[in-house]
Amino acid sequence: MKTMEIRNLSLDEIMNFTSERLNHVYKTYLDNTTSLELKNAMEYSLLNGGKRLRPLLVYATGAIFNAPLENLDVAAAAVELIHTYSLIHDDLPCMDDAAMRRGRPACHKKFGEGMAVLAGDALLTLSMQVIASHPAPLKADRRVQMMDVLSQASGPYGMAAGQALDLTVMTDDSISTRVLEDIYRLKTGKLLASCTELGWLASKDDDENNLDAMRDYGRHVGLAFQIQDDILDIEGEGEDTGKPKNIDSTNQKFTYPKMHGIKSAKERIEKLYNQALEAINFMNDDAQILRELAKKMLMRKS
Repeated sequence: MKTMEIRNLSLDEIMNFTSERLNHVYKTYLDNTTSLELKNAMEYSLLNGGKRLRPLLVYATGAIFNAPLENLDVAAAAVELIHTYSLIHDDLPCMDDAAMRRGRPACHKKFGEGMAVLAGDALLTLSMQVIASHPAPLKADRRVQMMDVLSQASGPYGMAAGQALDLTVMTDDSISTRVLEDIYRLKTGKLLASCTELGWLASKDDDENNLDAMRDYGRHVGLAFQIQDDILDIEGEGEDTGKPKNIDSTNQKFTYPKMHGIKSAKERIEKLYNQALEAINFMNDDAQILRELAKKMLMRKS
């Protein structure tokens, strides 16, 4: 399949396509893992049927700019490795203390806390190895840029900082909406936003206007995605979300819907959704796949 042909697929077809591509990449690395127990813990979390929305964003963006599929494999595989590591660590007793993930026991419940920590560490480290050396016609400078984007999105300037603030600030009843949204952008939004930038980096496009549009789209979708996650924690059912209900309330966190109500939270999502569409409006039909994906992500029930 050529990259541009992705635009003609339905979202369900793209999801299947994404899983097939990623599983092929992961098999190369996981089959050679020295520790069987570590391999099992990594596979358990990585290959358990998640929606893989982040790599979907990578492939969807890459299709707009006709990026080689092998280049997109590198970026998509790396971002999903980081996302999966974050889920393993989020579920630990010292973090959100969640016993279930995607309808199954969390990694630490299945393999123990120590092995879960190591599995997360290994997945995070593997993401950089994939970008650095996975076979693809991807120039060295673009590989370095991908590492920079993902490191900033997941480290002390992104997800790790957001999670630290989540632990220390989100239980404070004096938290402001601005601070709460800043935390959301760090802990969830920046990694999601990095996906569209990674898809652009996988191509040969060098138009800064296109890059700015991808960043803006990703920022708006990323913030809206976390607010939708908060709503699902309240309104969603465990059989749909695959994790315990009202875990934020159990952990005494002040979330957007708790501060402003469900109605206002949904209105905020709608505004961010429209801003995301506006950012890519000038791309006309080329960006239709991103419009559909934004709707799927922000109107989801799980």
